[in-house]
Amino acid sequence: MAKKGSEFDAFVAKQKLTPEEKQFLRRGLKSRAVREFFEAGAKEPTYTRTSAAPGNTSEALENRARKNGLVKQTGKNSFTVKSGPETVHWGYLWSAAEPVLRIKPGDTVTIDTVSHEGLLEDQGDPVSFFKRFGIPKQEVLADAVAIYAKVQHSGTGPHVVSSPIHIEGAEPGDVLAVHVLKATPRVPYGVNSARCGKGTLPHDFPHNRSIVTPFDLKKGIIHFAPGIEIPLRPFFGLMATGPPLTMGKINSAPPGVYGGNIDLKDLIAGSVLYLPVHVPGALFMTGDGHAAQGDGEVNLTAIETSLTGTFRFELIKGKFLTLPRAETPDHWITIGLHESLDEAMRICVRETVKFLVERHGLDAADAYALASVAVDFEVTQNVDGVKGIHAMIPKAIFTA
Repeated sequence: MAKKGSEFDAFVAKQKLTPEEKQFLRRGLKSRAVREFFEAGAKEPTYTRTSAAPGNTSEALENRARKNGLVKQTGKNSFTVKSGPETVHWGYLWSAAEPVLRIKPGDTVTIDTVSHEGLLEDQGDPVSFFKRFGIPKQEVLADAVAIYAKVQHSGTGPHVVSSPIHIEGAEPGDVLAVHVLKATPRVPYGVNSARCGKGTLPHDFPHNRSIVTPFDLKKGIIHFAPGIEIPLRPFFGLMATGPPLTMGKINSAPPGVYGGNIDLKDLIAGSVLYLPVHVPGALFMTGDGHAAQGDGEVNLTAIETSLTGTFRFELIKGKFLTLPRAETPDHWITIGLHESLDEAMRICVRETVKFLVERHGLDAADAYALASVAVDFEVTQNVDGVKGIHAMIPKAIFTA
């Protein structure tokens, strides 16, 4: 004969679960299989809550990088991570990758990055590639040469990505606020490349083509061509938290719920990127430095260059986001990502309505109307497989 309901309740009461989990367990304990389990006099099972899979918790990489001088503590709450074969991976994002540094919320980290342009298979070694464009060997980064020689391009994406930074206390369901304090070119030149089968017009421009553009760092301009100068506006195309472990090792090119290769040109110094946390420690990664880019990034790349970035990391506990958001001094930014540009637009509008309801207390219909009359929806990029739309929500329209 089956146990009585009160005995089921007594058993459930022993378990360290939330009320919702206890109710779920009560329903399960009424199944035929569980009744037979109890009737057979078997030992009562115990149920415990499990935490998220921790990913790679090894400290070997961090210890090795510190020993080699690639990771240093420069102040009470500040660190540097130099670029080299030990502190990058190539072509992928992966939450099982070893962290190169562990920090606390509020800490500041300066990270050297290396552009993938000049290192890819259609370009050859970086010294020879840049020599063809008049760049002398002494202006080619030594760490770029070392990465080309020693790091396996083992992912399907192009980017050289910094090894993860573990932020203490970050858990799935939190938000990592990445304050971009500085973004500075490491070299006085950049590369724009189009490649066969890629970009917005792959049939019109079917050949691989790279150009190298010199910078005037004092004037803050890029000499694109005779009579054409572009303002130098450096930013990181790729900033990511670790993707969910179930996604495995993923291509670095398409952006996603973890951020990644968003290619949002407004994320210059002074901006904040809000990234959902999917794994313990958040595991921040960056790369894909840009000297300048137009919205759309239509021929495949921006003016790609190696940057040094300084970031401050803050943790917002229990603030669930479905997609990254951003902030500049003048705008809030919501983002829509999808293989279809139309669907990316719809997602971005929904994210905008959600933001206006949450942040400013509007009802959904008024938020939808405000998005139509005061918010600019722009194409972030159209070339990374997963396309992007971002909404520029002006702060100036809110007077209270």
